[in-house]
Amino acid sequence: MYTRSHPLLFALLAATRRRAVTRVGGTVLVHGTEPYRQALIRVPLDRTAVGTTGGAVRELSNGGTLFDQEGTGHRATRRAVAEGLGAAGVERLRPVWRDVLDRRLAPLADGHDVDLVPLARELAGAAVRALLGATGDPEAVARAAAEAAAAAVRDHLPGRRLPGTARAAAAATARLEALLAPHRPGEEPESALRAMLAVAAVNTTVAALPRAAAWCADAGLWDEAADDLLRPALVDELLRVTAPSPLLPRVAAADADLDGCPVRKGDRLILVARHAARAHDQPPDARDPAPPAVAQLVFGAGGHACPGARLARAQLDDTLAALAPHRPAVVRARVDRGAALPGWRSLTVRATGDHRTPENR
Repeated sequence: MYTRSHPLLFALLAATRRRAVTRVGGTVLVHGTEPYRQALIRVPLDRTAVGTTGGAVRELSNGGTLFDQEGTGHRATRRAVAEGLGAAGVERLRPVWRDVLDRRLAPLADGHDVDLVPLARELAGAAVRALLGATGDPEAVARAAAEAAAAAVRDHLPGRRLPGTARAAAAATARLEALLAPHRPGEEPESALRAMLAVAAVNTTVAALPRAAAWCADAGLWDEAADDLLRPALVDELLRVTAPSPLLPRVAAADADLDGCPVRKGDRLILVARHAARAHDQPPDARDPAPPAVAQLVFGAGGHACPGARLARAQLDDTLAALAPHRPAVVRARVDRGAALPGWRSLTVRATGDHRTPENR
């Protein structure tokens, strides 16, 4: 799936992953667990540089976001979203996505196929709408967030930038911000924050949920998914190996050293989350999971770690719990070649478990 979605980039990463840190021209590829952590918490980073997540967001909108702020501005913004993404906030949101799961997965009980990608899209859009108090249609919100991310990510992936990319990205972001109203007119930082939260939540959810379900189907993990005691560890393990955001593009703001490799100010850093979390060589094991400090790396590290980790875990936990009684198998899958994050364009499953009531058998 990785090489089909972004063939040049992931072929390069696969070829260099045996070394913890590798320089390729002005780019430093960081694969090792500890160098990855050090790059996020010890190396000064230019979070608004061209080719970084924060730089792409700042180019599309006129305000700061969680991804590019530092100091008091960053802390204030994180506090502004902490309530919605904390334990109480996630529990308030839970009925929203559980309703989507109940409705979308009901056909499995009658022997019908279900495509998990539109399910994940509606689930993510509905959760974002509820989180932000917006009024836009959940699937429209999800589509706009996907389009904005796909357009923006072309700025920092290998390859020629197509004409009109910036214009298309700005238009997609404007559509997303309109769907996420209401917000107070003239407050661009709030508008940018709402859009960036939607982009992050939607794209990681649509990338992670279908892939996690496919992994359970392929590896025969439905018994663990059905076990209330094992499922939390399985959730962490599946998020570790799917690594919804498999790499983080950054730019060094000062000279540094990573595992003996000199890093110069202005160097581009490609921090490979899936390799740092050992997704490539340690399959998920709910009974012997990776240490929490390793599993957490797919959400970053330090003061800029993803604030949505709790939300991601809760959504995947509920999705696995809803799917487990059906023991679904994958019957069709198609890679999404245009998405910002590696994932499926469609992933169709069919129930195989003996879950039906006697009258429906």
